[in-house]
Amino acid sequence: MRARRASVRTPSALVAALALTVGLAGHAAAARDAGARPAATATGPVTHEENDRVPEGSVWTQHYFPSSDRSGTQLHADVLLPEGLARGQKVPVILSVGPYFAHSGQTGPEGWTRTGPSARFQDFIEGTDLFDQGYAFVMVDLRGFGGSTGCLDWGGPGEQADVRAAVDWAAKQPWSTGAVGMYGKSYDAVTGLIGNNLDQRALKAVVAQEPLWDMYQYIYSNGVPRPNVTGTADAYNSIATMPPMADDDPRYRANARYEERHPECLTENSAGYRISDQRDEHWTSRDLARMARGSDTPLFVTQGFVENNTKPEEMEEYLDHHKGPERGWLGQWDHVRGGDRTPDGRLAMGREGWYAETLSFYDQYLKGIRPAVRYPAYAVEDSTGAWRAQHTWPVTERSVTLRLGGGSYVDDGGASARAALTATGRPAPQAPAQPDGEWDMENAPATEQPAPEGLAGVLAERRQAGEVTSSFFVWSKPLKQAVRVTGTPQVTLTAKGEGNVMLKLYDVAPDGTAVMFDEQVSLVDSGRLSVDLKATDWTLAAGHVLAVEIGSVRTGSWRDTPSGETVEVKGARLRLALDDPADDVATPGDRSPYLDTYLRQYTVALPAGPGTFTVVPGGRR
Repeated sequence: MRARRASVRTPSALVAALALTVGLAGHAAAARDAGARPAATATGPVTHEENDRVPEGSVWTQHYFPSSDRSGTQLHADVLLPEGLARGQKVPVILSVGPYFAHSGQTGPEGWTRTGPSARFQDFIEGTDLFDQGYAFVMVDLRGFGGSTGCLDWGGPGEQADVRAAVDWAAKQPWSTGAVGMYGKSYDAVTGLIGNNLDQRALKAVVAQEPLWDMYQYIYSNGVPRPNVTGTADAYNSIATMPPMADDDPRYRANARYEERHPECLTENSAGYRISDQRDEHWTSRDLARMARGSDTPLFVTQGFVENNTKPEEMEEYLDHHKGPERGWLGQWDHVRGGDRTPDGRLAMGREGWYAETLSFYDQYLKGIRPAVRYPAYAVEDSTGAWRAQHTWPVTERSVTLRLGGGSYVDDGGASARAALTATGRPAPQAPAQPDGEWDMENAPATEQPAPEGLAGVLAERRQAGEVTSSFFVWSKPLKQAVRVTGTPQVTLTAKGEGNVMLKLYDVAPDGTAVMFDEQVSLVDSGRLSVDLKATDWTLAAGHVLAVEIGSVRTGSWRDTPSGETVEVKGARLRLALDDPADDVATPGDRSPYLDTYLRQYTVALPAGPGTFTVVPGGRR
């Protein structure tokens, strides 16, 4: 990143130049001559020298415009233009749309003493040297948040209308070339996926870090509520009702208090999260993966396969439906950004060059500049910590369907499993505590519950002795050569009985230690059931065994209601996409630090039982 150039223009000359970009030079100059202001307006730009919350090298203005659904919703935008933009000069726009751009703070008040634009993506601005590279940065508050009016509509048609309006507005401004790229992480990565789905000509590229691919999956798993079924609604209601800053402009202050005049907004927002039926229109209108069918906006995504917040559910479906150019960083990390570092300075994703690659991506699709570096379409870190380059994800060399057979379990929430463990003389494990409080997509409490020490092994032993407990296991024969499980595993089975089912995959080493590397839960009713697990990229070493656990929900993070019934399972099958790691093409990258944290948390004692199926090694068709 090159050094920031010094500003040598006088305040009045600078304001006059900026005012021309909004078409109101005379009014802006007169306002600036009256004295510096901390809060910008559409016609009164503010620099870093006047307000240190404005990023260096930029000038800040504020604007209001209507959403596209004719609801009367007014959206607020903070605009940061390169300092000293010449008269008539136009720049492409990087746009971020979300709930976290309020002037007082992202998810709560942050202690600012004066108003100013959000610093949410200051790392991106500095890491790319964005303004010196000739880009504008625009932050738009979704309806109900920050300086926008309207009722919250978490990923729904209202927010989709907001994204459409924001892209159109950014493309049509007098300082805009008409080329718009979207950038975000978590919630504002979701709005990037929405932007792709809307298929607007002005939107040229989307960068989405750790998004949700289907809003339903964040609240329910196949009908089983997650612990944030109430906490996420509460979190966004709280963010929406954050008070404005005292020196915000009158319109912003009035808009920020919209919920005080419309308390029904908060009630309606909470009600939506209580709909558990995935087929309900509330959720089908938020199924981003389904809605991506045929979309073609150039897309750059990141996804942690083992992350505990925005999980890789329906990720493969979304990417399958997307037909445009793709770039991706995929690996074994948690809810982090491409440029984040751990406290000891290591890159959280383990790979250098996030900002350079992102800027190159935008330069290519917003400016038409050929990349100087040949980046892989996908850079993928597997469970060994090794990075490889791929032309797409997943790369599947062979699809297999493995016959697991059947068994029985008691849907007791793990009560019999805990009793079995206690009977061995070990301390009685406690049932997992349910989290309470607020839970937004940017900040989730640690709720993942690994199996108590010894529990998996005891359950397997009891099962082999003919007892029916909280779950049963099926093992493969030892692998003859290494194979990678990639894509989205799927389990189908026929059940007799009602309640819940938890499905887990384990990588079992010859020494009897095992790592749980994928899981999913579902409501179960008598009849045939098909369940997609999370997307994964896990390499099983030669000599290892793949174990499958089927049973009651006894770990993880769900608010299941055990039925107490014995559920009989027949004809279970596991469909896997396999890849041969011997064919990998290495690309630079270090082991992501979170991988070791995950391995410590999810390694259990589980000596392999008798193998009943064979995992076919990866190979050519």
